[in-house]
Amino acid sequence: MTLRPMLKLNMGLKVICVIYGAPMMNMTGASPWRGNEGPSMFAVPAPPVRHQQLLVTIFGLYGRNAGDALPVSALVSMLGTLGYDAPGVRSSVSRLKAKGVLKSVREGGIAKYKIAESVSDVFREGDRRIFAPEQPAPVDTWVLAVFSVPESMRNRRHQLRSALSSLGFGSVASGVWIAPAHKLEQARERLTAGGLIEFVDLFRSDYVFDGPMRPKISEWWDLKELDEQFTEFLEIYRGAEQQWVDLVGTDPAAALADSTAEVRRDAFRYYIPMLTLWRKFPYRDPNLPADYLPPEWHGPEVRRTFQAVHRLAAPLAAAHAQEVISEALDAVLT
Repeated sequence: MTLRPMLKLNMGLKVICVIYGAPMMNMTGASPWRGNEGPSMFAVPAPPVRHQQLLVTIFGLYGRNAGDALPVSALVSMLGTLGYDAPGVRSSVSRLKAKGVLKSVREGGIAKYKIAESVSDVFREGDRRIFAPEQPAPVDTWVLAVFSVPESMRNRRHQLRSALSSLGFGSVASGVWIAPAHKLEQARERLTAGGLIEFVDLFRSDYVFDGPMRPKISEWWDLKELDEQFTEFLEIYRGAEQQWVDLVGTDPAAALADSTAEVRRDAFRYYIPMLTLWRKFPYRDPNLPADYLPPEWHGPEVRRTFQAVHRLAAPLAAAHAQEVISEALDAVLT
C-alpha cells in the first residue's frame, strides 16, 4: 500500500464499498437490462446491476494504465451495448467523480475520465482477490482482531467493521473478529494504512474447544445469506462454461483470432455483468476448507464458473472494448 494513511482512512474504506461491494449488493431491486444492440449468438443473461457498478468494472478492466483515460462517448457506447441510456450513464459518471473514484481530464480537447490516483491501490488489491484462483488453505491457527473504540469515535468503529469484513473476517462477539492466521499481515497492512491500527490488538490463537468447528463457523460468518447469493449467481450462470466452449472452443487465443465483431460484442455483454456480480464475493467468502463449511456450500462452484468464463470471454470482451474506445476517439478527431 502506498496511499497516505489519512487519505486511506477517509476515502479507501468508502471506495471499497463502492468498488467491490462490501457488503454484497442485493441482487433484486436494481435496474435490469433494458435491451441489447442487435441480435445475439445466444441468449445473454440479464442480471440486475446498476450503472455505477458496471462503470467501475469497465474502468477496472480498461482504464488502469497510463494513457487509459476513457472518453465519455465510449462509456456511453459500452453501456448502451448493455442496454442503458446516455443520461443515466453520464449521471453515474458524475456520481463516481463526486465519490472520488474517477477524475475528469481533457486530452486533445476530448473529455475523458480516469481512475483517481487516491484509489488506484484499492483496484490493485481487488485484482489479487477477484482474479486469483484462490484455494482454501489448511487452518492450523487463527488471527483474532480485538478492538475498542470510544463512543465519541463511533465512525471509526464502523470503518473497522467494514475493513475486517472486506478482509474476510467473521464476527465472534462485539469487538472480536476472527480469520485464518494467513490473513494477519494483510490485516495489519490494511489497518495501518487506514489509520485504524491504534484501536486494534491482533493475536494468533488456537481453537481448543472440544467439538466440531462447522457450527461455530456458521455463527461467525453469515454463511446462509452468502450461499443464497451464490445460488442466485448459479441460477443465472450455471452451464456457462459449456456454453462458451460450444461457441468458441477451449483455446482463448484461437477464439480471439477467429472471432467476429458479433462474438466479441456478445462476450462483452456477457462478461461485464458477470464480473460485476462476481467481484463482490471474494470480499465476503471466508474461503475455508470444505469440512468447516455447510455440506452444500456453493462457493467453489461459483468460483469455477466465473474462472472458466473469464478465461474464454475476457479477451473477446477486451477486444470489443478497445474497438469501441478507438471508434469514439476517431469520431472526435475526424
